[in-house]
Amino acid sequence: MSSYPSSAPRVEEWRHIRVIRDDGVVTVTLDRPEKLNALTFGAYADLRDLLAELTRERSARALVLAGEGRGFCSGGDVDEIIGATLAMDTAAILEFNRMTGQVVRALRECPFPVVAALHGAAAGAGAVLALAADFRVADPTARFAFLFTRVGLSGGDMGAAYLLPRVVGLGHATRLLMLGDAVRAPEAERIGLISELTEEGRADARAAELARR
Repeated sequence: MSSYPSSAPRVEEWRHIRVIRDDGVVTVTLDRPEKLNALTFGAYADLRDLLAELTRERSARALVLAGEGRGFCSGGDVDEIIGATLAMDTAAILEFNRMTGQVVRALRECPFPVVAALHGAAAGAGAVLALAADFRVADPTARFAFLFTRVGLSGGDMGAAYLLPRVVGLGHATRLLMLGDAVRAPEAERIGLISELTEEGRADARAAELARR
């Protein structure tokens, strides 16, 4: 049994994410704006189980992944996750890493398209969640940073080393993963990291339009 249970086996309201279902389009919003939507153990578990539920039910036609407030997602919560993992034994760390990998894999294997609506920071795990989407719609405030090497982790954490070269090519991926440099929206559009650049404040609306097509 997983150490990271979800809110419930079948719920309309999840504890750690906000979910809206509208005519086959499911909008999942990371909803911790005071923490730049940093991911907690519970948020990962809810994402994992919601994606499994949607895949099983076959009721969704598309999924929009968005972030509330000033940014998309700043990555793993430093206070909850980073500190806790330092105290974990090998088995516990493996279980946590398996769960984060399950979220990314589930996004990639969804039987419906996934659209990420991006503004502000998409950093660390947040950047990988965006990367796992089929489409990345961003406004000019969006910036990406694969920060794993900055905190002593492998640049390939959460499947980034597999996904990023397939999106931007090996050269750009090597630079971003090894150095952890931030990429702002204009460069992200130029190297193919985002699918569409919108006017400021329009990413969510445009992602919803795309999901309805």
